[in-house]
Amino acid sequence: MFTNLFRAYDAVVAFRDAARRFTNPSSAPPSPETSLSQNAAGQGLAGQIETRLTNVVVAALKEAFDRDHARLELERARMEEERRRAEEAMRLELRRQAIDRELARLRLLVGTALVGWIASIVVLFVHHSGVPSRIVLGAGWVLLLGALGAAFTAQGRVNAQASERSGSDPGALPLWLMIAGLAATAISLLL
Repeated sequence: MFTNLFRAYDAVVAFRDAARRFTNPSSAPPSPETSLSQNAAGQGLAGQIETRLTNVVVAALKEAFDRDHARLELERARMEEERRRAEEAMRLELRRQAIDRELARLRLLVGTALVGWIASIVVLFVHHSGVPSRIVLGAGWVLLLGALGAAFTAQGRVNAQASERSGSDPGALPLWLMIAGLAATAISLLL
């Protein structure tokens, strides 16, 4: 569309310059800036049409440039928003992976402590020993139960951080009740 307008404008200017040279060959062609303002009044109807055409072309160009500028700004803002969302998604994914690794490590610790505690109970029933070995075995039970409790507490903290909750962990009471029950069971075996 603008290409056709430019061609039409160039044709009008070339036709005007040729007509001017033909009617007045001694004068040099004026510059386009001064010719529009000087000849608009001198040429009458042709000058007015040329001036209006020039104003229309300039207004169309300004509107096109403004529209392109607005479109570029909109695209730039959209790309910035997409970049910010991608960075946020990457940050959340890295955080989720770190939490998953920590939970897997804590679950391994819980499993190991539980297996050790069960194995110590089996040793108590299979191997009948004296009081000192039972005291050491009881100390081992207490340490294993402490490790089990600490691992469960750490899992609760990691889960609380993952969901970004504030306040107390609702799973803390059942956890400590379970640990107290395991401890009571271990103490009953010693008595």
